[in-house]
Amino acid sequence: MFSTNKFNERVFHLLTFICQGSSFLNPRAYAIMHREHHAFSDTEKDPHSPYFFTDVFQMMWRTAQSYKLYEKRLKEPEAQFKGNYPEWRLLDYWGSKHISRILFGCFYVTFYIFFATHWWMFLLLPIHFLMGPIHGAIVNWCGHKYGYANFNNGDKSKNTSPFGFFMLGELFQNNHHKRPNSANFAARWFEFDPVYPIMKFMHWIRLIKLREAYL
Repeated sequence: MFSTNKFNERVFHLLTFICQGSSFLNPRAYAIMHREHHAFSDTEKDPHSPYFFTDVFQMMWRTAQSYKLYEKRLKEPEAQFKGNYPEWRLLDYWGSKHISRILFGCFYVTFYIFFATHWWMFLLLPIHFLMGPIHGAIVNWCGHKYGYANFNNGDKSKNTSPFGFFMLGELFQNNHHKRPNSANFAARWFEFDPVYPIMKFMHWIRLIKLREAYL
């Protein structure tokens, strides 16, 4: 979707670790999994298609179990799933460890102890603990089961809603599977991807460089 210089790449990588916290995934392992999701969308080889599980919990449990296999394939991924990803191996190694997730969880609890003003705010903690899996469950389950399709992609991907605010454009799955390299997940005049204007601004200030075809 875009390119940037090595310094910015490192900064984005570090910020991803900090912001995702207990949900951080090795970006190279995730990239292999995501490329396979596109290559084998809604087939038995798809790592997280909702059509081979009775409920969303089983789908995500299988995805979590499979993730370790993707980490093992980092050294020798198949040619079609290779790519250029940050090589900050220590951060990736540490961020994927259980101790890192536990420490982030302790930080979240401590933050709430000091700053929460009502007891019910503590009910939000599970969302912080499981932010990544919850996001993945909504996008991969709803984005392949509910909504409408603009394109015939040979799979069951859907645009769950013409407004992308809830998942910041990620629920335009049908559009994304048609144009996986496009920074703008919206495709029709009535659809809106709220992240795209931000990416255009980042391109304008030369923080990133969008592909010319998608400006």
